[in-house]
Amino acid sequence: MAEGLPRLTAVRRARPGRVELEVDGRRWRLVPDEVVLRCGLAAGLELDRPLLRALRRELRRAEALGAAVRTVSRRDVSTRRLHDRLAARGVRRADAERAVATLAGAGVLDDAKTAASRARALEERGWGDAAVAARLAGEGFGADDVRAALAELRPERERADALVARVSDPGAAWKLLARRGFAPETLDDVVGTLDADR
Repeated sequence: MAEGLPRLTAVRRARPGRVELEVDGRRWRLVPDEVVLRCGLAAGLELDRPLLRALRRELRRAEALGAAVRTVSRRDVSTRRLHDRLAARGVRRADAERAVATLAGAGVLDDAKTAASRARALEERGWGDAAVAARLAGEGFGADDVRAALAELRPERERADALVARVSDPGAAWKLLARRGFAPETLDDVVGTLDADR
């Protein structure tokens, strides 16, 4: 054993999920349980360079996973959006990839399911297919997931009819549907129907 290396003098539970490390009789830092396990930390170990490198690597991974979990716990996001948010927090790409893979493997991160859920929410708020597609693409969902999500929605014509059911002015109906991202054919069909009823 090398002389003068700092030594772990205590490894004790600080609170659920966190362990306090003591080095040379002084409090050093709190680390997640998994870091202790992955690095094999125990009282009496000397903190040599290889162990410190392993500790730093595992701390980065744990921090990346924690940031990813906090992000998806607030709101469902796409894989791309999660990568962007982790990058904005300074998480290294390799650590972000690992965190994203962990969440995807656990079923927490599922672009197809999340895109479909977001599309249904936008449908309920009265948006047309073009607006839903643009919103999903802007949130980082891939083209295949956007197409699949749109395919699960009620037909656009039905949604447009319901949206303008109480609008008696064809011009106002046209503007409303156009603002809401409905297709030009849908506008023609629905506004034509309103014109015919007048």
